[in-house]
Amino acid sequence: MAAVSPTTLPSSRRRLSRLYPAMAATLALAGLWLIGDVLYIRAKAVLAQVLLDRTFAAEVASGVVVKPWPWADTWPVARIDVPRLAAHAIVLAGGSGQALAFGPGHLERTPDAGEPGTAVYAAHRDTHFAFLGRIEAGDEIVVTRRDGVSRRFRVTRTEVVRWDSSGIDPAAPGRHLALVTCWPLNSAMPGPLRYVVYADSVF
Repeated sequence: MAAVSPTTLPSSRRRLSRLYPAMAATLALAGLWLIGDVLYIRAKAVLAQVLLDRTFAAEVASGVVVKPWPWADTWPVARIDVPRLAAHAIVLAGGSGQALAFGPGHLERTPDAGEPGTAVYAAHRDTHFAFLGRIEAGDEIVVTRRDGVSRRFRVTRTEVVRWDSSGIDPAAPGRHLALVTCWPLNSAMPGPLRYVVYADSVF
């Protein structure tokens, strides 16, 4: 067996001992960056809703579309309130990435809440629709539209479906509301499943 130089192991250990702090610092910085990114997204979502609240109030008062900021490609169309959960959110027109970054989006080709058919609002599970995990059958959802009209809905059921086979019919008989977010609710990874809260109009 070949003899091992007495300086080989100590030299390797010295190199490793210098490498460990660098690896630890890199991992710490990556962790801080990820935490900072999450905090930034959530702070942006909260602050945007404050501005959107004011914009929506201006729309209801004036009766005209008001963009929340000059370069926005969307505008407020409704306000959702869930009284039991003390939760609310301003809904924006369309389901674009920009709209969903700041609030729930009212999906195109679905009716206004309270009109015949099924109005569909979609939002991120970790920001504006985080409260969907606590919603229950029987809960009341109040939707105030930008024309000032308020419509009340009662939650009938919840369901997990594939994104491309939800079964939601925008032209279904009656007046319905569907709130949609990603599933699982506690995951940060994208996937094909969606969590849907179904509600029917209450007159």
